[in-house]
Amino acid sequence: MGKILKLVCTLCGAEYQEEENVLTCKHCGQQGILDVVYDYEKAKAELNRDTLLENRELSHWRYIALMPVEADNRRPPLRVGWSPLYRCESLSSTIGLSSLYIKDDGQNPTNSLKDRASSVGVARALRRGAKAITCASTGNAATSLAGNAASVGLRTFIFVPERVPEAKLAQLLVFGADVFVVKGSYEDAFELSMKSASSFGWYNRNSGINPYLVEGKKTVAFEICEQLAWQLPDWVAISVGDGCSIAGVWKGLKEFYNLGLISHLPHLLGVQAEGSAPIYTVWETGMEELEPVVPQTLADSIAVGTPRNWRKALRAVCESDGKFVKVTDDEILSAMRLLGSKCGVFAEPAAAASIAGVFTARRQGILSSHSSVIAIITGNGLKDTHSAIKACKGKAHFIRPSFNEIENIIQKDSKNFLTEDT
Repeated sequence: MGKILKLVCTLCGAEYQEEENVLTCKHCGQQGILDVVYDYEKAKAELNRDTLLENRELSHWRYIALMPVEADNRRPPLRVGWSPLYRCESLSSTIGLSSLYIKDDGQNPTNSLKDRASSVGVARALRRGAKAITCASTGNAATSLAGNAASVGLRTFIFVPERVPEAKLAQLLVFGADVFVVKGSYEDAFELSMKSASSFGWYNRNSGINPYLVEGKKTVAFEICEQLAWQLPDWVAISVGDGCSIAGVWKGLKEFYNLGLISHLPHLLGVQAEGSAPIYTVWETGMEELEPVVPQTLADSIAVGTPRNWRKALRAVCESDGKFVKVTDDEILSAMRLLGSKCGVFAEPAAAASIAGVFTARRQGILSSHSSVIAIITGNGLKDTHSAIKACKGKAHFIRPSFNEIENIIQKDSKNFLTEDT
């Protein structure tokens, strides 16, 4: 494609052409993640404030000038992207911030930010003439791939660890995917997916090694810029597992900055679960290499013990003069509850981790009372209802069809039920 100038290894700097069909650096192996470089002068003419104002495509494909897909390529018909951005004054006041915005990517077709990546992966697979596509996932990448592939009749082979939440497994089966539930870790599932892709000729959607997937994820940053009328906040917070999403956010912000569409770049706040925080540890200690961990967190979508894109994630946070924080499972559950009760946004644990991280950053003095923040909600709470119920302090009242029972409950707890008008 003429719009892509080259692919560059983020480890050794080796360059490749798109036509070579490489996914990782030939010299560095799977550690050599590639970065897609576009013809930005050409993109500037096609993607600017005027053309965006005229563009009526309210999906992430409105940014196709900076995506590895051509306008005439076949792609999934599902409406991906252009998710809502809310200003949440109640929660902002609770945390003690100047302003807090919530970017709710749980409203994508399969209810997660991963739809942005999978739609690109499916489009690339179709362009290559692939008959099937595969990935390993803790849940969201798999369901997004299965849904987007189903919309164009492309067969999917999915590998998930046995801890996958039942709701995500249900999505996979409804979308008609061939599902392998691996009695092991995410890393075990990843290796099986990689070997199967190589052995059977399936298109490899694994974002840990496929450089084109992050090009879909970065569109969430493009949308934030537009939705805030090009006036960005001080910080952007997002949960971190493999590292692809935060790397994508930073790439999107940098590209719009370099195109002159925004005047400054925000800081990034990367949030990891305490029980699965290998990237945080590298950042905190200054180690040169990442040490894998065995994930111990209920936030399954970021329970990645051996993140493939940790260098990109680390580089993004450092370049933005940002910070990493880690949060406990209890703090994540609390954030789920507060997001729901104060913002009306239902987030799965990994998504709510971004809000838990904002609380932590405020407590640690990273954020001040004058800070403005956007928290990206990467997945919907319906993907893990077990954790959602666990997060709630309240309980349902099971009653017979009798008003007297209601009166008894109200009178016993009048301070919580009765209003001034009652």
